Amino acid sequence: MITTRKLISISVAISFPFSLSSSFAALPEPVAGNDVSPAACAAVGIKLNDIRDKTGIFGGRGGLPMIMAAPPPAPPPPSAAAPMMRLESPRTQSVIVSGARMPSGPSSAYPQFDTEKYPHATQNPVKQVAQEPVSTFSIDVDTASYSNARRFLKDGQLPPRDAVRVEEMVNYFDYGYALPDKASEPFRISTALAPAPWAHKHRILHVGVQGYDIPRAAQPPMNLVFLVDNSGSMYEPDRLPLAKKSLNVLIDQLRPQDRVALVAYAGTAGLVLSPTAGDQKLKVRCALQTLDAGGSTAGGQGLALAYALAEQNFRKDAVNRIILMTDGDFNVGISDPEKLKDFVAGKRKTGIYLSVYGFGRGNYKDTMMQSLAQNGNGTASYIDTLDEARKLFRDDLSGSIFPIADDVKIQIEFNPKVVSEYRLIGYETRILNREDFNNDRVDAGDVGSRASVTALYELTMAGEKQSVDPLRYVSDTKVKGGNSSELGYLKLRYKLPGQDSSKLMQTPISVSIASPTLAAAPESTRWAIAVAGFGEKLRGSPWLDEKFGWDDIKALAQGARGSDAYGLRAEFVRLVDDAKDAKHVTE
Repeated sequence: MITTRKLISISVAISFPFSLSSSFAALPEPVAGNDVSPAACAAVGIKLNDIRDKTGIFGGRGGLPMIMAAPPPAPPPPSAAAPMMRLESPRTQSVIVSGARMPSGPSSAYPQFDTEKYPHATQNPVKQVAQEPVSTFSIDVDTASYSNARRFLKDGQLPPRDAVRVEEMVNYFDYGYALPDKASEPFRISTALAPAPWAHKHRILHVGVQGYDIPRAAQPPMNLVFLVDNSGSMYEPDRLPLAKKSLNVLIDQLRPQDRVALVAYAGTAGLVLSPTAGDQKLKVRCALQTLDAGGSTAGGQGLALAYALAEQNFRKDAVNRIILMTDGDFNVGISDPEKLKDFVAGKRKTGIYLSVYGFGRGNYKDTMMQSLAQNGNGTASYIDTLDEARKLFRDDLSGSIFPIADDVKIQIEFNPKVVSEYRLIGYETRILNREDFNNDRVDAGDVGSRASVTALYELTMAGEKQSVDPLRYVSDTKVKGGNSSELGYLKLRYKLPGQDSSKLMQTPISVSIASPTLAAAPESTRWAIAVAGFGEKLRGSPWLDEKFGWDDIKALAQGARGSDAYGLRAEFVRLVDDAKDAKHVTE
């Protein structure tokens, strides 16, 4: 049965920083511990019902008063049930708010069938070095594709081909690259060259870019806005309930100097918790627990309110970031990915980062998630299990939260004396024009503390059989090659956080990095090639030899597992077996 809360009027006086004449005001300090019970939450001024939901966790149908936001710029007309008020700020435009409450319970507007959407991207073609020697792309540290594909494989199905982004699968893993020495030069580059296991006489160029690790004592304060989708499509256990558990892992990491606010959205968007100190963990947990799932999905309104809140409480000394938890199924207000892309792109200069975390199956909108992440100084991940949440919000928190560089671009010029053809594996949605590399107005990916970026190229070496026939009327011999000891030349551009001008790193790629056999290549290279081969096979890549099968991928991965402290590589080997037995889904 669907239950809907009655609309109510709430008299709330607000200014920024927040001063509330409601149940938010003059709250006592939190009680010791993190017992999210009605009694414990009442002690911090937040009311919970005594009824437990089906997961055994106290639900919030008693609820916390929410301040609802209508989508700018044109608010709906005020009504007696939901009087409208205006928030004024000297730093931002006005935000319209009302006093309506969210509906609760599942929504019949969300039938359970497959409406998942993924951005289509044709695989990168083979390029002729003599004609197009330069390859340019934006880095990608997202990992959403790997955990999403894992979800399909654990269900006994192969993921849709468009759901597989090979670079996100490769970048899911840590490769143990050497760390840079200082924050002012936040990257260290490593390269390796090994035989390709799926193409006779081809080589794989392995490029690793390791980011600087900000010491824990030097990590700046976090100024976070949790933006939670609690619409009807988030009702299932692997959606809103898992999102709550995931955010509780992040709440565990909060320090006294951190601040966190909570915004939720269903049919409209509302403020659930004003900015709160990180040592008031129980208060944050209780506010989070008040959320129920129900209603339509006003994601555009939610983003607008979250950005307005983040801008009006902006801290120059902190990392200002919105943490969006959603299945991406926006269906009220601004719901076009292109329009939302323009909206978040316009917010890049505010200095506010956007992290997007996807949930659920059946109606997951990866197209929306990618659009938001790639255009809003953002990253995208998919959370299929609580273990994945622990990886993102505990083990890899530095890389998820603390930026070390913005707009990071890579450009490689290949030497035609050594390389005749190349193919960038993955990064199809991150390709840039050659001239974009030096243009600081062109947006690119952002990198967090201790995060690394891995890229792989499949190469045809000079003198080997090429993928295309030679031209009849144009000769390639006029192209001048460089030093035959150099395979190519690598450049990397980045901006330090908050800066408008980029810095340049550059290094030649020596032919001396070549390993005579794949078995002799570094462990990190063999592992990266195994994961890339897995992704390529899931995509049905035409560049893989038909004889290169799942067993070959498994054998290569087994030989490169290394210490595997968290068992992630062992899990990958099991996923290869799952893929071997899986069935295709309708694409």
